[in-house]
Amino acid sequence: MYYSSGNYEAFARPAKPEGIEGKSAYIIGTGLAGLTAACYLIRDAQMDGSRVHLFERDAEPGGACDGWEYPQIGFTMRGGREMDNHFEVMWDLFRSIPSIEDEHMSILDYYYQLNKRDPNYSLCRATVNRGEDAGLDNTFGLSDKACMEIMNLFFTPEDELDDKAITDYFSDEVLDSNFWLYWRTMFGFENWHSALEMKRYIQRFVHHVGGLPDFSALRFTQYNQFESLILPTVNYLKVHGVQFHLNTEVVDVTFSNTEERKVATEVQTICEGTPKAFHLTDDDLLFITNGSCVANSSFGSQDKPAQFNTVLEKGTGFDLWRRIARQDPSFGHPEKFIGDPEKSNWMSATVTTLDEKIVPYIEKICRRDPFSGGVVTGGIVTAKDSNWLLSWTFNRQPQFRAQPDNELCGWLYGLFTDVPGNYVKKTLRECTGKEVCMEWLYHLGVPESQIEELAEKSANTVPCMMPYITAFFMPRAAGDRPDVVPEGAVNFAFIGQFAETPRDTIFTTEYSMRTGMEAVYTLCNIDRGVPEVWGSAFDIRDLLNATTLIRDGKPITDMDTNPLEKLALHEGIEKLKGTDLYGLLAAFGVIPSDDADAPAPATGAVYPGMH
Repeated sequence: MYYSSGNYEAFARPAKPEGIEGKSAYIIGTGLAGLTAACYLIRDAQMDGSRVHLFERDAEPGGACDGWEYPQIGFTMRGGREMDNHFEVMWDLFRSIPSIEDEHMSILDYYYQLNKRDPNYSLCRATVNRGEDAGLDNTFGLSDKACMEIMNLFFTPEDELDDKAITDYFSDEVLDSNFWLYWRTMFGFENWHSALEMKRYIQRFVHHVGGLPDFSALRFTQYNQFESLILPTVNYLKVHGVQFHLNTEVVDVTFSNTEERKVATEVQTICEGTPKAFHLTDDDLLFITNGSCVANSSFGSQDKPAQFNTVLEKGTGFDLWRRIARQDPSFGHPEKFIGDPEKSNWMSATVTTLDEKIVPYIEKICRRDPFSGGVVTGGIVTAKDSNWLLSWTFNRQPQFRAQPDNELCGWLYGLFTDVPGNYVKKTLRECTGKEVCMEWLYHLGVPESQIEELAEKSANTVPCMMPYITAFFMPRAAGDRPDVVPEGAVNFAFIGQFAETPRDTIFTTEYSMRTGMEAVYTLCNIDRGVPEVWGSAFDIRDLLNATTLIRDGKPITDMDTNPLEKLALHEGIEKLKGTDLYGLLAAFGVIPSDDADAPAPATGAVYPGMH
C-alpha cells in the first residue's frame, strides 16, 4: 500500500488483484470501518460479494452511526457527524454508492448539491444567562502567550508526546479562551486528554481555523447519519451479495504467531446463542474492529435514567481486543484507553418536540425557522454557563424519514456528567429524559413556572450514557494502538477508531473509513494509491491564513514584544519586500502592507473564514 494525491490516481480503476477469486473475507463489526472494508473489497479488490462476511453483535449495522426509532422510547441518536470537504477516502468511496435520497445520484453528489444550496453556518454559537447570545463575535480570544502554546504543540514531534496530557502544553491562557470552548465542545476533548491527539487535530484541520467559530467549515447530511450514510452503503453491499451475520458475537480470534509471520487461524462466534467457529487459511482475510466508542451504551427514557455500566462483557469489541492483545505485543494495549471510564464518558440525549410550545425558544436562539427544511442551528449551541457544559443542535428537519411533520428532533450532550445541573440539582448521569430536558429548557430561557410541564408534555427525551465515548482521546504512546496491518501480519488487519494510521484524526468518519481502505489495499495488494491525509499542515497558504485568523485577524506586528524583537521583526519584513513571500504575508493579513499596490500571489484557493 502507498499514498497518493491528485486526480491521476483518484480517477483510476485498479487492475484485479491476482488470486482474489480464491479468497474469502471476514469482517468483525459493521461500523463505517467494516462497511468501508467490504465496499473496497467489492469495488477495487473485485472480490465476489458472496465471499464477504460481516459479523455484527447488534440487530442493525452501523456501529456508532445510528439513528433509530424504538417503539417504547422514541427517536434516538447517540451522536451526530459533521463532514469535511477534505475527507479524501470518504468521498472516494461515496462517489460510487447510490444515494437513497435520489437513485440517480451518488451519496457524494446528493451531499454536495445539498450543501451548496443550503450551506451550513451558525448564527449563535454560545449562550449565557438562559438563552442570551454569549457575544463571542466569532473571536478566539487568545493571548499571544496562548497562541505560542498552540504553535508549540503544533510543531512538537509526535514521539515527544507519548502519554502527555493537553494540560502539559496548554495553560489557562488557552483553557479559559473562546478557542477552547469552541474546540472541546465541538470535538469532545477534555483537559486531561491526549496532547498527541490534540496536535493531530490542529494539524489536520488547520485549513478550517476560520470556520471553527461559526461552523461554516462544516457540512451535514439531509437526515440522520444512519439513514443518509449507513443504509445506502448496506444496500450497495446487499446488492452485491455480501453476507451479514447480525446478532452475532465474536468472542475470540486465534492466531499462529512467529517472529516472521502472524496468521489468524480461527474466528469464534456465538450467533443467537449458538457457537460457531470460522476456520481461516493464509488466503482468507480477516478485518478486526478492535473496540468501539459506543461500547456499553445505555439508553434511558423519558422517565428512566440511562445506566452508567462500565463492565465489558464477553462478545464486546473491547473484550475481544483484550483477548487478542494477549497473543502478541504488536496487537496494542487496550487498557490504556478503557482503564478509567470516569475520564472517557459523556451523556447525550435525543429530544423530540411534540407540539409548538418549545419551538419559539429554539427559533429565538438559532434565528431560523426550524421547520424550513434547511439549516437550523448550524451546529451545536453551547450553554457557556452550564454546569454540565451542555450543548445542543437541531439539524435539517425532519431528521428521520418517519418523523411527523409537526415535530422537531434534536440532539444534546453534556461533557460533565458527575456534577449537579444549574436547575435540576442532580448530576447528568442521574437524570431521566424529562429531567435532562428540564435543564435544557432552563438554558433556553423557558420561564421556570413552565419548565416541568413542557418537559413532560411537549417533548420526549431519550438520554444515553456512553462510558467510553472518548476512550480514544486518553493519553497514549506509540504502539498502544495496533497498526492497521501489523508487521508480519499475513491475513488480517485492524480497522476502526482504535487502529493506528498516521496523521489522521480519530472521532471522525474519515478515520474509520481510511483504516478500512488501507486494510483492504494492503492485504489485497491493490495497484492504486490510498489518498493521503489532506496536506494543509504543509501548505504555507493554510498556515499563514491560520496564523492571522487564530489571532482574530491581528497581524504579527501587533504582538506584545520587546523593542529589540520589534526591531528584528521590522528589519525582517523590510528585507522581504519585493518578493512573493512578502506578497503572501500581506495577502493573508500576517503583516500590514504599507504598499497598496503590493502584488498578492495567485494562490488558487479559497480559504474558510475569508468568505
